[in-house]
Amino acid sequence: MTEARDPTSLEPDLRRPDAGSAVSDVKDWFVREVLPLEAMLMHFLQQNWRNRSDLEDIRQDIYAQLLTAAERGIPTQTKAFVMRTARNLLIDRIRHEQIVPIDAVSDLDALGLAAEVPAPEGQVVARDILRKLQVALDRLPPRCREAIVLRRVEGLSRREIASRMGISEKTVAEHIANGMRALAGLIFGEAGRGA
Repeated sequence: MTEARDPTSLEPDLRRPDAGSAVSDVKDWFVREVLPLEAMLMHFLQQNWRNRSDLEDIRQDIYAQLLTAAERGIPTQTKAFVMRTARNLLIDRIRHEQIVPIDAVSDLDALGLAAEVPAPEGQVVARDILRKLQVALDRLPPRCREAIVLRRVEGLSRREIASRMGISEKTVAEHIANGMRALAGLIFGEAGRGA
């Protein structure tokens, strides 16, 4: 009688290849069962990783992991194994990034990551930095402040800012450069005086 497999197990159900035919079995398995899943895999990656320029590299990393795992034993449920490998690789990439842009992943919940809540002291530090930034922004000339907020907070291009403010793109660039220098001086200058 066959023992029922635990559906929550992270270990794939494997067919162990014979040592002599292992390489050709793995290649045959890959061509026969993995490559036909490429469209589905790419769709999954496009839905869960926003930086499109990374997708081909991620796909190749997944394929490399699949081949390495298949050398130890060919999975019997290839589709589930491919998707679990893709999901785990995306999670690993996020964890290895020191600073993850908020738009790097379209849906963190779909990847199953727990939200990381900063420690209370981290929250206090973050609030203090935001307060200093707001004070520094308030000290800037109004047009300079407006250009920086439109660029750095709202993410508008220089052309869009110029159109909205009724000034040239060159003037927008000058406002942003001068404002950023002034902000750095106000924020870091105060920190330097306090030390």
